[in-house]
Amino acid sequence: MNWLLVVLGALVGAPLRYLTDRAVQSGHPTTFPWGTFTVNLVACAVLGGLAGAATAIPEPLQVLLGPGLCATLSTYSTFSYETFRLVETGQRFHAVANVAVSVTAGLGGAFLGAAVAQALL
Repeated sequence: MNWLLVVLGALVGAPLRYLTDRAVQSGHPTTFPWGTFTVNLVACAVLGGLAGAATAIPEPLQVLLGPGLCATLSTYSTFSYETFRLVETGQRFHAVANVAVSVTAGLGGAFLGAAVAQALL
């Protein structure tokens, strides 16, 4: 039955990713991929929160939110593609910044999410 929870989470996560990405990016007239950065950061923070609260959250909810919602909300392939496109168009600074900031913020978001969840429990 876990597969159904993953599918249900994905049905929310995938469109949410697309709509959030487009909304954020439309507000930033730059080539830096702010939309993808935002959805990946949110997914990292939520997954960190799930990890920090793992003992208090029922497994079905973890499956729904983790591999369902967050896995489709975040996107490593789009992050990679957008970074490649930045390099390809000669925007190496933005490409390096995208990698450095995304990885650092993603890890920070995961740790922060875990810390907040543990503090609340």
